[in-house]
Amino acid sequence: MDPERLAFRHAPDATLILADRVILRASLRVEPVFGWRPAELEGQSIRILYPGQTDYEVIGDRARRAMRETEVYRDERFMRRKDGQVVWMEGRGTALDRDDPQRLAIWTYRPLEAEGPAGALTPTERRIARYLVNGFTSKEIAQALGSSPRTVEVHRANMIRKMQVRNSFELVSRLLAAPGAVEG
Repeated sequence: MDPERLAFRHAPDATLILADRVILRASLRVEPVFGWRPAELEGQSIRILYPGQTDYEVIGDRARRAMRETEVYRDERFMRRKDGQVVWMEGRGTALDRDDPQRLAIWTYRPLEAEGPAGALTPTERRIARYLVNGFTSKEIAQALGSSPRTVEVHRANMIRKMQVRNSFELVSRLLAAPGAVEG
C-alpha cells in the first residue's frame, strides 16, 4: 500500500473525502468515532452524521461560505453516531476547489465531549443547546422536546451559569466556538 493511502486510512482523526456532500471515502477512525464501518458510510450523504435536517443545512451553508474565504475551516458542532447518540465534535474541512467548496472536500472530525464546552452540560442541556445554536426559540424547543417553555428557560439559565457567560447570545457563541459561526 502506498504511503498516502496508508496515511489516510490510519489518520488519527475520522477523515472523510466528500463530493457534493456524499462520502466517497472514510478512514478507519470513523468506526470508533461514529460507530459506522467505513464501507457503511461510503456512498452515503453526510446528512447521516447530523442530528437533524436543520443542522445539516445550517452548518453546510456556514461551512460553504467560510471555505470560499479560508483554506481550512474549523468549527464545533453536534453530530450523530450510528447508535443515535448526539456528541460535540470538532470539524475541520478544506475544499479542493474554493470556488465550489462542496464539489470535493476533505473533512476530519474529533469528539470533544470531555474537553469541549458541551462536556459540562447534562444530556438534556446538550439537546437544548443543539436547538439554540440553530436559532430556535424556547417555545419551539419545548414543542420539539415535548416539554414546557419554562423548563427550557431553566435549562438555558443553567447552561449560562455553567458556561460562565452573561446571556443567550454569548452562550450560543461559546457553544459554536468558531469565528463567524454565530450567523446560523
